[in-house]
Amino acid sequence: MKDDRLYLIHISECIERIESYIKGKNKKDFINSPLIQDAVVRNLQILAESTQRLSDEFKERESEIDWFELAGFRNVLVHDYLGLDIERVWNILVKDLPTLKIAIQRMLE
Repeated sequence: MKDDRLYLIHISECIERIESYIKGKNKKDFINSPLIQDAVVRNLQILAESTQRLSDEFKERESEIDWFELAGFRNVLVHDYLGLDIERVWNILVKDLPTLKIAIQRMLE
């Protein structure tokens, strides 16, 4: 669990950075800013990579999160960067990231 906690802290820090990058921004701002996109995508990559390093036992206990989907998204971010759908990334930021943040905060308590 000790290593899992470190990865959870790392995931939480990535979420905080992403939130700071998009604070006050809308979808159009995001789509028109390669700088923000690059910062967000890099932190999503790190976040997703950290989820893959969580122990299987931990992921089984915390089954409310679709860890498999996160791993798949990481593969898209890393291996299909040129074909990355930036609108999809934005939708993940506004729809899925807040839910993940709440879950990670709960796991850290």
